[in-house]
Parts: sequence; structure tokens; C-alpha cells
Amino acid sequence: MILWLIPILPLVGAAINGLFGRRFSNRTVSAIGLLFPGLAMLYTWWIAAQFFPNPSTIIQTYGLPWIKVGSFTVEYGFQLDQLSMLMALIVTGVGFLIHVYSVGYMAHEGGYYRFFSYLNLFMFFMLTLVLANNYLLMFVGWEGVGLASYLLIGFYFLRDSASAAGKKAFIVNRIGDFGFLIALFLIIQHFGTVNFGEVFAKANGMPVETAGAGLLTAIGLLFLLGATGKSAQIPLYVWLPDAMEGPTPVSALIHAATMVTAGVYMISRSNVIFNHAPIALSAVAVIGCATAFFAATIGLVQHDIKRVLAYSTVSQLGYMVMACGVAAYSAGMFHLMTHAFFKALLFLGAGSVIHALGGEQDMRKMGGLRRYIPVTFWTMTAATLAISGFPGFSGFFSKDEILFRAYVHGPNGWILWLIGLITAFLTAFYMFRLWFLTFFGEYRGGTGHDQHAGREEHHGHAPHESPKVMLIPLVILAILSVIGGWVGISKAMGGSNHFEHYLAPIFEHEEAAPESAALAPQVEPSSTMELKLSIDATLAALAGIGLAWFFYYKRRDLPEKMATSLHGLYVLLENKYFVDEFYGAAIVKPLILGSTYLLWKGIDVGVIDRTVNDSADAARDVSRGFRQMQSGNIRSYAGWVAAGAAAVVVFMIWKGTR
Repeated sequence: MILWLIPILPLVGAAINGLFGRRFSNRTVSAIGLLFPGLAMLYTWWIAAQFFPNPSTIIQTYGLPWIKVGSFTVEYGFQLDQLSMLMALIVTGVGFLIHVYSVGYMAHEGGYYRFFSYLNLFMFFMLTLVLANNYLLMFVGWEGVGLASYLLIGFYFLRDSASAAGKKAFIVNRIGDFGFLIALFLIIQHFGTVNFGEVFAKANGMPVETAGAGLLTAIGLLFLLGATGKSAQIPLYVWLPDAMEGPTPVSALIHAATMVTAGVYMISRSNVIFNHAPIALSAVAVIGCATAFFAATIGLVQHDIKRVLAYSTVSQLGYMVMACGVAAYSAGMFHLMTHAFFKALLFLGAGSVIHALGGEQDMRKMGGLRRYIPVTFWTMTAATLAISGFPGFSGFFSKDEILFRAYVHGPNGWILWLIGLITAFLTAFYMFRLWFLTFFGEYRGGTGHDQHAGREEHHGHAPHESPKVMLIPLVILAILSVIGGWVGISKAMGGSNHFEHYLAPIFEHEEAAPESAALAPQVEPSSTMELKLSIDATLAALAGIGLAWFFYYKRRDLPEKMATSLHGLYVLLENKYFVDEFYGAAIVKPLILGSTYLLWKGIDVGVIDRTVNDSADAARDVSRGFRQMQSGNIRSYAGWVAAGAAAVVVFMIWKGTR
């Protein structure tokens, strides 16, 4: 097996379409855009078929010294183990389905070749990130997905809001990337290597930093800063909701299975470092838990169907990060996998709804769509049940695993569990709010306008089902949303949790360092306790579903009445706690004013421009004087020649007398 082929194949597709796609027909662009990611997916499956019977870590380096400074050397290399194999399967599998869906969704858009080139480029960088065998190559993929996401989010670059969203995502992610980069510098300085195996071996030999913050705590906290950017956690989550300005397939690709999970993957990959840094690990748990609840409350009152899903993504990522924070890395990765299935389906299903309505995204102008788009309705129903934690669906098993691990792990685990339980209730409520508003009642829309393409194109037809090329990915993802969690059924529920056993070699240090208070279980876990907590989570989900049914199906007048009676709270949630406004006033505007008046007017205009302009004025005066010599008058020329000759004669006489 040749590991570098997996990321290189999408890169080839990106290069062909990017360089020559303008000359191709849409059919040719589609063929190229699907061929190379499809080959990468099939090749990954072929490798997986050989890997799963006897999984072991495979490291391939190619004798190409990338950086060599003294004894410090970095080579290009890829690593295949249980964790990277899982991520490669998710990225290529879900990514390819999104590519297929895009053929139908983007069929009538301008820049068709450019879109598929960007999608392929994104997959190249994401696969580089997850297959890298060292932190430096991971950072290349890390930065690459940030670049590709900027291009995809700002795809409709003629629309100011899309351009602004792309720039916002790029800049906010750079803040988090700064933390990752400083952590990388610390690793190089103190470990002398960036290879995962060598770094983890040295970190594993270091004492657990229970007495206070040390090197590993600093590295862990800086990694967490990087993860808050890529995985949209507090305080750097603000870019992700605005990223909805990109085409809907981009939302599915970036916000479901790939880019936003990079931070969760990085923390899980670095589990040895975090297990030896209890302070950093606790910070991970608190940030994840707070983000899960915070984003869920905002999702309660959003009207744009894609923005509801965006805040849902932020919340679900908080669950994954919280799982990592209680050292339940397997549970976090389990939820990452199931979330990839049902969230990709929800975004693609939302795209099908938007397509059916000619671009309408406001749920207040929807309703009754189950009669017009039945396939979209049933597939989105499966995804909605999955994300709500309905028993038997994929999200039920992964979310329950996280809540159970949070409850039994750490002295304050019950607080994390309680907040996570309330978040599960809120998730079920706002997702079924979306479901009822979109598919039930009477159709409240009229002629729509194509917002997702930035065009004002009116449609007079009734809502219509999407073409098969868009529906086939929905059906496949719906099946995975139902059965995708069955590989992780716990022993308490009659399963054997094959998923946890599969990842056990990667996280074998989960229970290391019994002297660490952050890692020590609060109570002894048992099957009875797990079943009880599962029942609690199920009741919370059913309560959320029931409340959504009562408000948005049985008594549709109540939400408006409650919004009026709780006007202050409603405005606070509808405006996302005014976080963007606060950042704008406290950070963005001072930077703009400082750069405008200090850097531009003070230094650029006052110093640089004045220096340059004064020099130009002096040169202009000199040139004006010399210009008089070129008057075109023969007598004038003769005079100047005579004067020059006299000067030469005087100089020679003076020289001879010395």
C-alpha cells in the first residue's frame, strides 16, 4: 500500500479542473471532480480491507529531508493506525457523497469548475492532516484546510456578505493557528522532534503535572487554542455560523465531517500530552461543555434553516471536545463519526429544501413540505431523530457514551453530565422545531428568489423534489444515520462496543496516572448506572421532542406569545448574545482605528508619503532646471556648448598648475 496516493489523488483533480476547467463542459468538470476523490475513497477502502483483520501502525517516510537543521530533521511521512484509518474513511466516504450531491446542486452556478477544484483541494489538505505522521505536516494540512475553506465560504465572492464571511473564517482561524504554532515551537525546542511516536514516548516518560502548570500544560493549552479555532469552540466559534454564506454542499463538507473535526482529532491524537496535563484537560472539558450549552440556546430561536444547523454543529462539537476533556477520547471520536453521518445529511437535506423553494432559507416561509419533497422529508427525519438521541439511532449511542463518561470521570463530572443532559433536551427541541416548521402545517411561502446563488431569480412553480443525483447521497447517509452507531453499542445495552475496542491501542493511556485528580473516576462505573443515565438522556430527548410538538404543531400561537412575554431573553438569543457586536466594538474597531490613524495617517501619510513626496518635489525642481537646457533654440545650445568648453579648459589649466 502507498499511503501518499490517498491525498495526492484529490490534488490531481484539483489541479486539472483548476488549470483547465474553464475550457471544459460541466459534464467533464463533474467527471474529473468525482473521479479522483472516488479513486481515493476506493483506494482507502482497499487499504482498510487489509488493515482491519490485523490492525497495526504503518509509518511510511520517503527519504526526502524536508527540514534539516543540525540534529533536528523532519521528513515527509504518513502514518496509518486505527485513528487515521477511521478519519480517512470518514473524509473520503462522506466527502465523496457531498461531491456527488454537488453535481446536481451546483449545476446552474457560475464558476462550476472552480467549485470542484476547491472541493478537491480541500480533501487533499484534510487527508494530509489526518494521515501525517508528525506535527509539522499536520500543521500544513491544518493551514491548508483553512485556505480551502476561505475559498469555498467566499465562493460567491461578488456578494459582500460571502466575501466578509470568508475573510472572517480565515482571520479567526489564524488566531487559533497561532496557538498551534507556538505549541509546535515548544515541542521542537524541548523534544527535538515533531514525529508523533517520538514526542509521545518522551511525554509519556514525564511526570503528570499535578502540582501546577508546566511544559505539557502549556503545550496542551496552546493546542486547545488551536482547537477552539478549527472546531469552533468558545471564544473562536463566531466564524462558523457566518460560513453559511457558502454553498450548502460546502456547509456539509466543512461543518459535518471534515474541517471542524480537525481540532477534536488533534486533541485525540495528542492524548498522551493531555493526560499528563490535568489543568489543560480540565480546560478542554469546561470549554467543550460551555460551548455545547451556549450554542444550543442560540439555536432555539434562529429562523434561517442553515443557521440552526450551524449552531447545532457548534453544540455537537462541544460534546466531542467535552468527551476529550474527560479523557473519553474513544467516545469523542465515536460521536465525531456518527455526527458526520447525520449532520452531513441534515445540511444536504436543507440544501434540498432550499433547492425545492428556489433559494428560500427562512423557516417561517416554509411548512407542509413533506407532501412536495417526500424523500427529503424521510431522510431528514432519520437525521433529526439521530441528532436528538432517539433510541436505536446512531446519535443515541454516541451521545449517551459521552454523558456516561462525563458523569463517572472526574470530581465534578456530574456537573458536566447535567449541563450535557440539558443540552440534549435543547437539541431535541430546536431540531424538531426545525422539522415541524419545515415539513408540517400549511405551506407559508410563495415565489422564492435564489439566495444561495446571490441571484434575484423569481420562481413561480410549487416546491419540487431534487434530482436523483442529490437524493442518492441523502438515502445513503440516512441509512448510516440509523445504523452507524451500532458498532459502538455498550455492554450495558447488550453489545460489546467494537468501536472502543478498535481504538483502544491509540488511547491505551486513557487511565494513566492514577495520582491525577482530573483523570481519577469519581464513582465506579457499572452497567446499572449506565442504563440509568441512558434512560435519563432518553427522557430528556423525548421531553424536547414533545415540547417542540406542542409549540410548533399543536399550539402554533404559543411561540410568538412567549417571544413577546420574554422579549428581553428572546432578543438576547436571537442576536446571539451580541458576541459579534462585542468583538466588533472591543477588538475590530480599535484595530481599524489604530491602523487608520496611527499606521496610515501617522506613519504612512505623515512619514513615508511625505518623505517620498518631498523627494519627488525636489526631483521635479531639478528636472525643471535641466529642462531649460533642452529648449530647442540653436543659440541656446551653442551657448551651453561654449560654457561647457570653457569649463573644461578652466579645469585643465587648474589641473596643470597643481
